[in-house]
Amino acid sequence: MFDLDKWTEILDTIRKNKLRTFLTGLSISWGIFMFCFLLCAGNGLKNGVTSIFESQSKNMYNFWGRQTSKPYKGFPDNRPINLDENDLRLIKEQLPQTINVSGEIYASLEVSYKNFNISASFSGIEPEYSHIQGVKILDGQGRFINDMDIKEIRKVAVINKRLKDVLFQDGEAVGKQVIAGGLGYTVIGVFTENSWGDEAKAYIPFSTAMMLYNKNRDINQIYFTVDGLETKEKNNIFEEHLREKLAALHVFDTEDKRAIGMWNMLENYLQTQGIFNGISAFIWVIGIGTLIAGIISISNIMLITVRERTREFGIRKAIGAKPSSIMGSILMESALMTFVFGYLGMFLGVGIGELVNSILLNLPPEAEQVSHIFRNPTIEVNVAIGAMLVLIVSGILAGAYPAWKASRISPVIAMREE
Repeated sequence: MFDLDKWTEILDTIRKNKLRTFLTGLSISWGIFMFCFLLCAGNGLKNGVTSIFESQSKNMYNFWGRQTSKPYKGFPDNRPINLDENDLRLIKEQLPQTINVSGEIYASLEVSYKNFNISASFSGIEPEYSHIQGVKILDGQGRFINDMDIKEIRKVAVINKRLKDVLFQDGEAVGKQVIAGGLGYTVIGVFTENSWGDEAKAYIPFSTAMMLYNKNRDINQIYFTVDGLETKEKNNIFEEHLREKLAALHVFDTEDKRAIGMWNMLENYLQTQGIFNGISAFIWVIGIGTLIAGIISISNIMLITVRERTREFGIRKAIGAKPSSIMGSILMESALMTFVFGYLGMFLGVGIGELVNSILLNLPPEAEQVSHIFRNPTIEVNVAIGAMLVLIVSGILAGAYPAWKASRISPVIAMREE
């Protein structure tokens, strides 16, 4: 291993065959580069999509009223199903698995402050909504809706960053009063949430929205989280049970799936995880296949090297060189090429992933939506090093047969080679 003459011999052989060495090295570098690059891309896509679920409760349900699709007990089809406070009581009192529950009432309002104005979506919600949807108050920017706001029917609002940037270009928002739909609301907080688009939004107490914007006392949607539903089978059983309860309350057929719209976050999360597990497996198969192609190229090149140096090996054996010396020379050359070009490919693959990640972290605010679908496209260092070690070991093994063949060369036959 530390024989200087042997290393000098290997380097001379490489210098004499620059094109062959370059093409072999390119296949090795390309193999591990594609392996690292594909893993980075796959991880970036997976992390981006998974981050959407992380901002919300994975065990979240929400449902809303639609229209019936069939007649039932004297009621015609196409009958609208309107949710109300009875639905909230049903979720809170008759379903022991539920944890956090919140209704939601929509209102689209013109909002103004001094000379600034914008259209915004106002949602009347309960304090538990922040836990369900992952709503976060910005540091030092106030608080969220609380129980006293609900009880006292306060006209307070928690606004998102988009609404703050438009209305309060000259300073802080918390404590200021905005005019929305002709009524004054005191801003008590500024929030952020992981959602699509850049809509101006505000949350107000559920009781306030019920009194001001919902004379019929209808509820647009109901959100809640559940405990103990870790599998798709348990979710399906719970969903059927929930539909039966709602069907009995609103008098529609339990088989009428169109009457109530429903979103099951955990079921969608499990489906998404299954998809990405398949994508990850595909990426590993492609990456390993590319590595194998590089390893095969090493073996082929080593066979060519042995063929070209047959006469040389014969002469060395004739003057007393041991077979182990010839085998060591071939294996060291194979290991050197694999290490140098493999490291170069790994460096480029991991480096591109880190570069893209750095760009994503420094995106301007208007381009931040990109991070919702692509985030942290990097791989763990131990994975990259592990792939590198596997490549080196495989490269040595790939050179084992050519090295064994070289050590078996007969001096007499080798002297006849032209």
